[in-house]
Parts: sequence; C-alpha cells; structure tokens
Amino acid sequence: MKKVIYSLLLFCGLFGLWGCEKTTEGLTKVTYYVNFELNGDDPMLVPVGSTFSDPGVVAMEGEEDVTASVTVNSDVKADQIGLYSVSYSATNADGFSSSVKRTVVVYDPEVTTDASGDYTVDSSVSYRNMNGQQAPFKGDFSVSVTLVAPGIFAVSDFLGGWYDQGAAYGAAYAMKGYFKLNADNTIEPLSSLLAGWGDSMDSMKEGKYDPETGQISWYIDYAGTMTFYVIMNK
Repeated sequence: MKKVIYSLLLFCGLFGLWGCEKTTEGLTKVTYYVNFELNGDDPMLVPVGSTFSDPGVVAMEGEEDVTASVTVNSDVKADQIGLYSVSYSATNADGFSSSVKRTVVVYDPEVTTDASGDYTVDSSVSYRNMNGQQAPFKGDFSVSVTLVAPGIFAVSDFLGGWYDQGAAYGAAYAMKGYFKLNADNTIEPLSSLLAGWGDSMDSMKEGKYDPETGQISWYIDYAGTMTFYVIMNK
C-alpha cells in the first residue's frame, strides 16, 4: 500500500513540475524604459529679456523613436533672472514612466563682476544667533563660489560651514545653492538646499560683495529661530 502511495506522490510531483513549465512557457518579457538624450546645452544660458527656445530631446524606447510622445513641462521666464527647469517625461508600452530635466539659467549679460573663488570664513566676526543667544564660528571654514553665468553663482554653503565643518556633520549638512550678483554688487539668493534636513533658508538679508576687498557677507535666516551672519574673504 505504501509503495502505491509513494508512486502516486511521485507521479503527481512530476506532473506538477511539467504543468508549471507549460504554464510559464513564453511569459518572459523584456521592458524598455524610455531613454532621453538632451539636444543643446545643460545648463542652458539665456540672456534676460531674450526668447527661450527649447531645443528638446530625442526619446528612445529600445530601438523605437518615441520623441513624439514626450510630455514637456517648463517654468522658464526669460524676462526674469533666475534658475529654471524644463522636464521631459514619457511612459513606455508597459506603463513605466521615466523623465529627465534641463536647467535653464536666465542671466544679466551686463553684470561682469566675477565673485567666484575660494573663500575663508572670518570666525572673529561671523556668528550664529539662536533665540537671542549669539555663538561664534568654531573655525575659519572654507566656502567655494563658482561662476555659472554672468552674475549667477553657485555656493558650497550659505551657512559658512557651520554644520558641515564646524559640527562635523558632513557635506549633506552644507546649505548649497545659487545666488545672483546685481550690478550694484548686492546679492540675492536664487535657491538653497540643506539636503541632510531637506529644507532651505528662510531669507537672506544684506547680502553684498566688495570687489575691492574680495569679501562676501550676508545674514541668513534659517529654521525660524536662527540667523547666521557670515563674512568670508578670498
């Protein structure tokens, strides 16, 4: 009796495996996400007051050109100095979406002053004010300023290295961003991000650059309770 049962179980097991092979046969499928190739520059520089013409993208799903199905979203205002983006997105035949972005920089070509360089925070005068309590910087930290376009600059840390270097939290706690330098050498923020906490500055006050001394200074309001007064020199 036991031999009969074992034989039946073996038969059922073999039949089940054979049945699985038959039911899954031909179900393997490769899906291709849409890949994008940007035409033109990224970032793309546009003089303020001119016309922005999007050079577009080429979109491929495997070997098929699907450029005609791309959705484009743009917030570019060519009459206002600033950083903007153009996003391109598409969905493949299996319903999976993908996207890519282009950065567009609208700048003032009449601003020729170059504030880029490697700066050192002056800890003897720089400080953080938190709820009325003033604390000096712990060291003469390093900050880099990079020219992106005439009058437009990237900065490695609006907070002068307070968290990144002073508290040794690391690069994720540097408030990176961009600012514009006006013709009168005043500074205005364009964007900022402290990635470690996922937030940005509340505002900037009295931002300025002195081309004679190579000094940048500003007050940065942050997190509702703090103001960072940063003075840094080349």
